[in-house]
Amino acid sequence: MNIPDESETPLLDTLVQMTLNAFERSGLDPETYLLTRIAALVAMGASPASYLLNVGAADDIGVPPEKIRGTLVAIAPVVGTARVVTAAGGIDEAFGLRLLPGGGEEEGAVT
Repeated sequence: MNIPDESETPLLDTLVQMTLNAFERSGLDPETYLLTRIAALVAMGASPASYLLNVGAADDIGVPPEKIRGTLVAIAPVVGTARVVTAAGGIDEAFGLRLLPGGGEEEGAVT
């Protein structure tokens, strides 16, 4: 297997540098930092795989699912119902954390 050196991975290197020490530079407590990142992923319409790191880290530090659910409720009026329902389904798919009854498939769900 050929492992690329830094000169062969400029995009990856840039992404790593962008996030390096972001938590420390944010001035936020760990829970707020992770909930903010989850909110940003929702707003962007991120794929389920994008939630793995942040929801996993939130779970690791003891952020209860109710706080993640509350974050989705708080941002719903700004980002819209479709994004929030999609995000809840993506978080469920990626992490097995059920935030909506029936995974968002319940009767009357707006997507």
